[in-house]
Amino acid sequence: MSIHVLGINHQTAPVSLRERVAFSGDAIPAALDALRALPAVREVALLSTCNRTELYAVTDDNGDSLADWLATHPDEVGDLHAYLYRHADADAVRHLFRVATGLDSLVLGEPQILGQVKDAWATARAAGSLGNQLDRLFQHAFATAKRARTDTRIGANPVSVASTAVRLAQESFARLEESTVLLIGAGETIELCARHLVQAKTRRLLIANRTLAHAQDLATRHGGYALALGELDRHLAEADIVISATAARDPILHKPQVAAALASRRHRPMLLIDLAVPRDIAGDVAELKDIFLYTVDDLERAIEDNRRSRREAADEAEAIVELQVARYIETLGASTRTEPLKRLRAHGEAAKAEALAKARQQLAAGGDPQTVLDFLAHALTNKLLHAPTVALREAAISGNAELARAADKLFPALEANATGAGTGSDEDAAADPKRQHR
Repeated sequence: MSIHVLGINHQTAPVSLRERVAFSGDAIPAALDALRALPAVREVALLSTCNRTELYAVTDDNGDSLADWLATHPDEVGDLHAYLYRHADADAVRHLFRVATGLDSLVLGEPQILGQVKDAWATARAAGSLGNQLDRLFQHAFATAKRARTDTRIGANPVSVASTAVRLAQESFARLEESTVLLIGAGETIELCARHLVQAKTRRLLIANRTLAHAQDLATRHGGYALALGELDRHLAEADIVISATAARDPILHKPQVAAALASRRHRPMLLIDLAVPRDIAGDVAELKDIFLYTVDDLERAIEDNRRSRREAADEAEAIVELQVARYIETLGASTRTEPLKRLRAHGEAAKAEALAKARQQLAAGGDPQTVLDFLAHALTNKLLHAPTVALREAAISGNAELARAADKLFPALEANATGAGTGSDEDAAADPKRQHR
């Protein structure tokens, strides 16, 4: 069995492809059940964010079954294999540690990814698709991320996709202190956007969400006005800036809606920032005059300055990741080396429990204690020695001297006992006068 990672992210695939293999939170448990049902898959976790969809698994094959599954879920993506990255064993460990630390993020060192990795781990545990090996791997990833953020400045002055979006809005034609901003969604990204917009003294904040109560809660905390998603068309024209980040599978804003809003605004420009994957705003909206549409992929340029300023801290964090990868692989190797011992002890404990249970049944039924003791000794001896006896006999027949030498090392007293067995009867007879005359 090997650890495998495969997936796509903002570096390998455009948003138009990423959105086709993105999983909403409520769809992940069913996906994990389907993945766990694949014959070669022993353990599996699924991480799906706006910038990546990744499978972490312990499998009996090279991960091909995972790749084939992902290419058909949730949508059929025939060309997905060309965009997939795949890592195994130490490279898989390194990849997870870099992801959790923020070294593989669109915004270098961004803090939200660690929470998303923890959510993926918790969901897999709840779904029963996480075994000891992946659980241990994720726990080590969390410790590595904490160490990197404590010992380096990779997490200093945290920057997120949300803060980058707000900065992009500040640098656009619209002045936030004179603008109405419409936020669509009520998740963590929109919450962060709301905080940054309030700090930037945005004139007016509208928050629309499918569940009105969630929009009202967010609006109450940040001084905004809550809308149900059904009211979007009536208020869209009021917005100078729209920032959207929902978990919807299909676009929320379409070209005719935005065109109608523009007409009501007498074609005053609108800035639309779509942070969702799958996208919330239909791609053809960008064709409208006076519309400036940005997706998460467009934020790459705005983020480059942040990436350069954090490069030195990132190099230090990379060194910590490499050290922790080496330690994890060493720990994994030690665990693998002690596995035969664990199996041997488990076999002995099982044999003991079975023999004792039968002996107790015989005693409870009124059996003679001496007879029961003889049965217990005989049954336990047979149970413990059957497998090694068969293996040594077959080794002798096949001429496998290596196994015989291993047995000598495992049981150094065997040879002495065997030698003693040849003379022991005479010595015992000398010591026992009764046996001399038999």
